[in-house]
Amino acid sequence: MLGTYIQDHIFDNIDFTETTLERGEYEECTFKNCNFGELNLSGFIFDNCTFVGCNLSLAKLFGTALRGIRFDSCKMLGLHFDDCNQFGLSFMFKECQLNHSSFYQTKIKRTVFKNCQLVEVDFAECDLAGSVFDNCEMSGTTFDRTNIEKADFRTSHNYIINPENNKMKGAKFSLSGVVGLLSKYGIEIV
Repeated sequence: MLGTYIQDHIFDNIDFTETTLERGEYEECTFKNCNFGELNLSGFIFDNCTFVGCNLSLAKLFGTALRGIRFDSCKMLGLHFDDCNQFGLSFMFKECQLNHSSFYQTKIKRTVFKNCQLVEVDFAECDLAGSVFDNCEMSGTTFDRTNIEKADFRTSHNYIINPENNKMKGAKFSLSGVVGLLSKYGIEIV
C-alpha cells in the first residue's frame, strides 16, 4: 500500500483538478459530483467504492486498481480501462457515458452496463462472458476476438458483431438486433 488509506468516507462536490486527492487506497468510499477530469489516478487503489455524477473523462489509469466499483451517472469519456491493474478488476456502470473508452484485452466477466452510452468503445480481445448490456447505445463499438458467451444484448441497439471472429455461444439478442450480427454480409433485411 502506498500513501494514504481512507475508508468509508464521502467526498461530495469536490473538484480534484483544483484540490489534491492524495495517492493511496480508498475503501468503501463514495464520490458524489466530483471532477477527476484528466487527473492522473495512476497507482491509486479503489475497493468497493461508488462514483455518482462524477466526471472522470480522460483520467489516467496506469496501474489503477478498480475492484468492486459502481459508477452511476458518470461522464467517463476516453478512459483506458486496459491500463488498469487487472487483478480483481470489476465494476458496474449505470447511466454512464463511456464513449471512446477502451477495455482492450481486459477480463471483466459478468459486468453490467445499464442505460449507458458505449459509442466507439473498444472491446477487442476482451472477456465479457455473462455480461449484461441493458438498453445501451453501441454505435461503432468494436468486438474483435471478444468472448461474449452468455452475454445479454437483448435491449441494446446499434451494435455490429461479427459472429465469425467472436465467441458467442449462449449470447442473447433481440430479433431486431440480429441485423447487427449480419451486417458484414451486406444483405438487406426488411
